[in-house]
Amino acid sequence: MTEQPEGDVRELAEIPAVEVISRAAVMLMSSAAEKLGLGDEDPDNSPRRDMDEARRVITALAGLVTASVEYLGPHAGPLREGLQSLQKAFRESSAVPDAPGAGPGEKYTGPVY
Repeated sequence: MTEQPEGDVRELAEIPAVEVISRAAVMLMSSAAEKLGLGDEDPDNSPRRDMDEARRVITALAGLVTASVEYLGPHAGPLREGLQSLQKAFRESSAVPDAPGAGPGEKYTGPVY
């Protein structure tokens, strides 16, 4: 194993909680977008599309954002908007859309139309 210079490694204890939460949220958002096929030219025919996996990731994202919104300060708005966009994309992509309030993460965020 190669040792890294001290300046290249940031101790986890030194990273502010809002940054850790924001990074986790961005990773979940990126995963959800890929699982919805949004990274492909034709999402409906994306080989990466997996609606079941997208539902799980969006629900996890909704739980994280909802539980930590009071700590996110100015980051809260963009994260909520990103979450809502993914929830809407999921609803639009579903062959049989969920009832209002039953979509991914909606038990935490409320219905998304």
